[in-house]
Amino acid sequence: MSQALLFHKTYPHPTSKEWVVFVHGAGGSSSIWFKQIRAYKEHFNLLFIDLRGHGKSNQLIKDIISNKYTFKSVTMDILRVLDHLKIQSAHFVGMSLGTIIVRNIAELAVERVRTMVLGGAVTRLNTRSQILVTLGNFSKHIIPYMWLYRLFAYIVMPQRSQKESRHLFVREAKKLCQKEFKRWFILTSEVNPLNRYFKDKELPIPTLYLMGDKDYMFIQPVKEMVAEHRSSQLKEIENCGHVCNVEKPEEFNRHSINFIKENS
Repeated sequence: MSQALLFHKTYPHPTSKEWVVFVHGAGGSSSIWFKQIRAYKEHFNLLFIDLRGHGKSNQLIKDIISNKYTFKSVTMDILRVLDHLKIQSAHFVGMSLGTIIVRNIAELAVERVRTMVLGGAVTRLNTRSQILVTLGNFSKHIIPYMWLYRLFAYIVMPQRSQKESRHLFVREAKKLCQKEFKRWFILTSEVNPLNRYFKDKELPIPTLYLMGDKDYMFIQPVKEMVAEHRSSQLKEIENCGHVCNVEKPEEFNRHSINFIKENS
């Protein structure tokens, strides 16, 4: 039996041959990119995807046998959509945990990734986030997952200016069922081992990290990664937190579109 495809939406461009694929983070959906559509569709063909269990992909028949998600299985879902649409290669824009999925697409199919734009990139869970994940793992069967998700949203996006991002993510997370939340939560145990491997193995793909300078949980490990990788560069967006595509869309769009055009 062929697997159901993830929900996806395309915006074809009348003349451009370049495709840009947008990958949201855990608990979000493709709706987090609403501030990118207008700017991007002037230049490229666009593909928005809802990851398994998220947004409009939440009604998909799950892999009945497998209760555990891996980054590889979640990544293969996206490659199946590209195959279906006959997109040979594309530029990828990821946000938060979606940046790990983008990097993993490059790992599994390097010839399909032209450039990577990694916003609010998660390249390592620091001590604080590891404690959070451990607490979450202990309590995920006891505490309603939305309590946990709200707590996470506040810790990752604490500033008043990040209120819109918090609300957006909490609203999207409500569409996840408890079982789905647990599957994605368990996936966080793969983050550090996978990113250690990514740090050691640089790929020759032009990579732009776009980080809010107030993204205090994730910016330092990105600085360390960029210092070691020749194909990578970091742009810090001023007075901005974790979800920089929502908080500072003009800067996010300008930097990322210019970067993709330079490397097309």
